[in-house]
Amino acid sequence: MSDHTQIDLAHVSALARIELSDTEKQKFAGDFQTILGFFEKLNAVDVSALEPCAHAFPVYNVLRDDVPAETLPVEALLKNAPAAREDQIVVPRVVDDGE
Repeated sequence: MSDHTQIDLAHVSALARIELSDTEKQKFAGDFQTILGFFEKLNAVDVSALEPCAHAFPVYNVLRDDVPAETLPVEALLKNAPAAREDQIVVPRVVDDGE
């Protein structure tokens, strides 16, 4: 691992939007150096003969044909809903409008 590689912890913590104490900065500085060492090991591996890929093994989607079919009746769909009104499921508000 290169000894001259330094991590700007202030910059990294600002990007992550976290505040670090002096003790945490010392701990993470060592952790980051260890992580950089792992990257240097990975960079030493010759992958020039390998084709770039997103997965180690081929991934295939298993999809069924999209065929229109009859839907369930509204009463059956709303049977397990905690609350319903006008054939719709009633749920708690999740967006705060500032009130």
